[in-house]
Amino acid sequence: MQLVRPYPCLMAARDPRGAAARGLQGITPTNSNTRISASRLHATGNAPVVTTGATNNLGLNSERLREAMIKRLREQGITDERILVAMQVVPRHLFVDEALASRAYDDAALPIGHGQTISQPWVVARMIASVCEQQVPKRVLEVGTGCGYQAAVMAQIFPQVYSVERIRALYDMAKDRLRTLKLTKVRLAHSDGSDGWAAAAPFDAIIVAAAGIKIPHALLLQLSEGGVLIAPEGGVSQRLVRIERTGVESFQRHELEEVRFVPLRAGVQS
Repeated sequence: MQLVRPYPCLMAARDPRGAAARGLQGITPTNSNTRISASRLHATGNAPVVTTGATNNLGLNSERLREAMIKRLREQGITDERILVAMQVVPRHLFVDEALASRAYDDAALPIGHGQTISQPWVVARMIASVCEQQVPKRVLEVGTGCGYQAAVMAQIFPQVYSVERIRALYDMAKDRLRTLKLTKVRLAHSDGSDGWAAAAPFDAIIVAAAGIKIPHALLLQLSEGGVLIAPEGGVSQRLVRIERTGVESFQRHELEEVRFVPLRAGVQS
């Protein structure tokens, strides 16, 4: 595994309109990417731990808080060291509004504006771990870039990451954050995530960060044979669903934890 060095001092973008003006009013039952069950994740692999150095922050000890986040994830059953290392080195506070930076490493989803959220750390770790159960995928598609945090974590683990975001303002935000962190392995597109990214398919794994009543069939068809998709599915009641493509038109489905995600919407928003 490639040794990842901690990022230099970077400040979260300051919005002169303030957090409230950006619609960061909090989490509601339809505005969260979080687990709502008490299930735990079983072990998925091991790798050497990378020890990171000190980093600057927004008046808070981000290194200490990140270490506390990793300790909490271990207690919650996340044991894949590749994922824990990636989440330790990616500065989550750079992906939220400065007004929320002090909560960046909480065990919670946080609003990022436009009715969307940055997913709960456990959810990010769980979904990535699920597609790594048998092997580490090489080409991964993320549906729902949001602020870019999950893509940044995936870029520490997977050789190539593709990510699709339907909301232009979030696409621009993610592009700016990822460029600042020099994460060149991530390719972004502003388009309808329900359609996937056919020109770049097939993918070894697809991670969907929004819940549809049914998982779009177009996404399943963009999996390589043996590829894995994980996505929340449902309306009021949702569960994580893991689907493996076992043949040209055959898929194996497993239902996992109960979760609550923002809805998967069609079309694009300028």
